[in-house]
Amino acid sequence: MPNSYRVSARSDAAPDAVYRLLLRAGTWPSWSPIDAAEVENGTDPDLPAGVGDTRVFRTGRAVSRERVVELVTDRRFGYEIVGGRTFRSYRGLVELAPDGRGGTTITWSATFRPAMRFTGPLWEWFLARFMRRMAAGLAAHAVVS
Repeated sequence: MPNSYRVSARSDAAPDAVYRLLLRAGTWPSWSPIDAAEVENGTDPDLPAGVGDTRVFRTGRAVSRERVVELVTDRRFGYEIVGGRTFRSYRGLVELAPDGRGGTTITWSATFRPAMRFTGPLWEWFLARFMRRMAAGLAAHAVVS
């Protein structure tokens, strides 16, 4: 059975503003704990992502290669981690929903299978904490962008 996490945040920004930030890997270091971002095929990281793009994120010495697998304008951003030795599988999803007050509810979730047995609960704890910071940073930055 896969492991999972689910966190949420609220932004005063409309879903389209939040979505624009998600699509541009180059913005991620300005609103998240990520130190650097690039698009693997050399595309400008400030351009919007497309399905199939592979983005490379660096946080300290950790590197994550993520392929965009689903885009629904102003609603959903899906990605999978590719390569690496930490996870056998990892599928993340960022869902955006109007909150009825002109803002957005951001829900960041994933299902994954760690490469090392019995580490799932530790990864759930760590990823929920990390992604809570991601969602909160996205929510706050979308308002000022």
